[in-house]
Amino acid sequence: RAAIMKLTKPGPTWRKPVSQSRRKSRKAHFQSDSSARRIIMSAPLSSELREKYDVRSLPVRKEDEVEVTRGVHKGKTGKILTCYRKKFVVHIDRITRDKCNGAPVPVGIHPSKVRIVKIKMHK
Repeated sequence: RAAIMKLTKPGPTWRKPVSQSRRKSRKAHFQSDSSARRIIMSAPLSSELREKYDVRSLPVRKEDEVEVTRGVHKGKTGKILTCYRKKFVVHIDRITRDKCNGAPVPVGIHPSKVRIVKIKMHK
């Protein structure tokens, strides 16, 4: 079987060929380095922020305030405690579940399932 490759010429330089293969796409996704995972872990902005900054989405960051848009925790808001790039999830404060011994554990939520409500601008 021959793999379908896209080779386009946007300007003076040639773009890297991109495979259409599901297997190769999944391999590239799960073997991506930390800097690539940062871009993958982007979340859409709220409508007010979208109008203000004229941007649709941004990579999530610790201390950003987000609202969960999908799943059991839909509608809950909180600050991001950690961006767990290895697992492609973020941990949000006040969104936890209890272990069998009663200890609370943060629930991992994919950044595409949250909406950024307030951006942390500077360190």
